[in-house]
Amino acid sequence: MNAARTQTDRAVRRAPRPGAVLAALAAAQFTVMLATSIVNVALPQIRAGAGLSDGGTTWVVNAYGLAFGALLLAGGRLADLLGRRRVLIAGLALFALASLAAGLAASSGVLIVARAFQGLGAAAIAPAALALALDGFPSGPGRGRALGVWGAVSGAGGAGGVLLGGALTQAWGWPWIFHSVALGAALVLVAVAVLVPLAPGQMTGRTTGRKDGPKDGRAAGGFDLLGTATVTLALTCLVWGLTTARGAGWTDSGVLGALGAAAALLVAFAVIELRRPNALIPPRLFSTGRVAAGNLLMALLGSVWIALFFFLPLYQQQVLGSSPLATGAGQLPLAAANMLGSGLAPRISRRIGARATVTASLLTEAAGLLWLSRIRADGSYLVDILGPSILIGLGLSIALVQLTALAVDGVPREDAGLAGGLVNTTRQVGGAIGLAALATLAGSVTAHAATRQPDLESLTAGYRTAFAVSAAVLAATAFLALFLTRPAGTRTAAAAADPASDPASDPEPSPPSPMPLNR
Repeated sequence: MNAARTQTDRAVRRAPRPGAVLAALAAAQFTVMLATSIVNVALPQIRAGAGLSDGGTTWVVNAYGLAFGALLLAGGRLADLLGRRRVLIAGLALFALASLAAGLAASSGVLIVARAFQGLGAAAIAPAALALALDGFPSGPGRGRALGVWGAVSGAGGAGGVLLGGALTQAWGWPWIFHSVALGAALVLVAVAVLVPLAPGQMTGRTTGRKDGPKDGRAAGGFDLLGTATVTLALTCLVWGLTTARGAGWTDSGVLGALGAAAALLVAFAVIELRRPNALIPPRLFSTGRVAAGNLLMALLGSVWIALFFFLPLYQQQVLGSSPLATGAGQLPLAAANMLGSGLAPRISRRIGARATVTASLLTEAAGLLWLSRIRADGSYLVDILGPSILIGLGLSIALVQLTALAVDGVPREDAGLAGGLVNTTRQVGGAIGLAALATLAGSVTAHAATRQPDLESLTAGYRTAFAVSAAVLAATAFLALFLTRPAGTRTAAAAADPASDPASDPEPSPPSPMPLNR
């Protein structure tokens, strides 16, 4: 007995500090988000240097997003089944190697394939890292701070990618955007291997002495291969159809065929899941009602978020004539506001409640986008971009923290990886839908305006329209959030059947959640 206690005490003393563990996991998330946006500023240079056609240039972006979005659910479930730390390390290794291959690519085909493998690695990293962070901070203010960090690095990764991509492209050429990501992923891999404990309880001083096994987050049951294959193929068809629609148009036969196949496969997936005991997305995941609400709202937020980091650099470069470096530096105020908002999100939520916080943050971002819809062809960064960027950064970061918390609220611990994969999937798929729709709309407006206006005026008209529609989408999302985050009037059926499962009946309540829904 004493020997076992001594062994446990030594394990606790050797355990890394929670802040260091969270920093390593957040760095993994930052790397994934960085790779999503780092190529945007460098696309003209990549096209010239790799000999890409217009379609090939598009697939430098699409190959990553396609693999990432389609495989996130599978990555999250594998993390639950095989061990989250193990899957995270494997994903980082693949991500680093694929990034190195992209930087060394001698042909357009190798570059596009390497980007797809980057997306595959990211699909393993994102849900595993989030699940490990949730393991380490299971409840109370600590989770609020952890999710605040998560929101900060997610938003900062998108803005930082534009900055770093512009700086590296201008200084050393486009291959260095991939070399830098490879180096960063390798450093994060070492940090995770050294700092993240084998048993998640060690992060907070609660350890059982077990190594990476069922108690570290591995779910019971087998892997739903049929369901995983069906939904992965469905998401592949959906994301491919949406991204192709940006160039080919919505009436293209290939686009319509892909979208039709995605719809049919999603129906088949729903039928398969109802009949399988080890379903990829088990019904218990939605038992609280908040997971579905969080994912729907996250999809709508994602539809605007990804489009923002697509259109804003284009306006800066194509209309204002900014260099890649200046375009990237222009994202710094947005990134700073993002980090500030992520840090404030838990405090604001405790003060006014999650319902009011979600609504206010979405309306704040909508106001920033509405301000951006007033950009001019003869505008300037200080007048047209700086102010809106600060509003958008604040609103985006707070909304991201709150919706992530909502999407994992009440999820059984064995499904945390899947919940992380699901919320990342809805954000990516929502982003693909939003970007395809907004790019098509902006292109149509630009083409119509070009018949009677100069090129810069017509381009600006298209971007203004994209920002205005984005603002309208977020305003509608804020209105929807008022209903989806309403306090439950009654207990869930499960709580009624088993009063012990209802937190309200717990004689010794756990520390209050930093993001309570108004009750």
